Amino acid sequence: MSRADHMDVAAYALGVLDPQDAERFEEHLATCWACAAELETMVPVVGLLSGIDGEAMAALEQTHTDPALLDRTLMAVRRDRRRTRMRQILAAAAAVVVFGGLSGAGIAGVFGGDDGKRIPQAEPTLTAPITAPPSPGPTASGPGIGGNEQEGDQHDATDPGTGVKTTMWLASKEYGTQIDLQLTRLPGPRTCRLVVVRKNATSEVVSTWSVPGGGYGTNTNQLPLELSASTSAPLKDIEKIQVQSVDVNGVASPLVTVADL
Repeated sequence: MSRADHMDVAAYALGVLDPQDAERFEEHLATCWACAAELETMVPVVGLLSGIDGEAMAALEQTHTDPALLDRTLMAVRRDRRRTRMRQILAAAAAVVVFGGLSGAGIAGVFGGDDGKRIPQAEPTLTAPITAPPSPGPTASGPGIGGNEQEGDQHDATDPGTGVKTTMWLASKEYGTQIDLQLTRLPGPRTCRLVVVRKNATSEVVSTWSVPGGGYGTNTNQLPLELSASTSAPLKDIEKIQVQSVDVNGVASPLVTVADL
């Protein structure tokens, strides 16, 4: 994907792209978490400048906690693009000034910052397995624990090298295994994934997410990361479940492992 695709975020958020460029950018946005995160920081400001109504603002606010971040963000942006051309031009001019002052604080505002009022949540996505075919069973993803009593057996682990700590709840299902987990002491920024390793030596990536600069369960951001995923592998066939960090070259390294299954 060209560098220009990554630089169209502001233009798309303000609705100044022509239909062809907007469609091309939306295709790019569906596979680029970095642009999606940047777009999320711009939507609330653009909505404020363009006089977005109460119903639309409520929808934009939901994007901070709703796991279906991309779909809801696109819906809010498309509503803004129906505004008159004059309003879009005025919003673009004002945004140049506003973004100049917010560049250092925009991301902190989205992810909660120091006040802890907004709860950041990861948006897990199903990806292709490392060495095994895609799981035929359903995969539930998104925030899943939030203080409720958990289903399944609890497993706690802390990696002595990375210091990352996790609590996982594993429950056997007809389709496979349900996995709920909580992560703390997880520094950022980084990209992470959840990997299920079967006893037959095959592995499957069941969730991926990005970690903001403040991390989760750290001195900067004390809130833990909470998410759910599932696999078609029966619990009795799972050897271990591992949280991995993936660098820019796609090389993965373990952060914490639950192996007492």
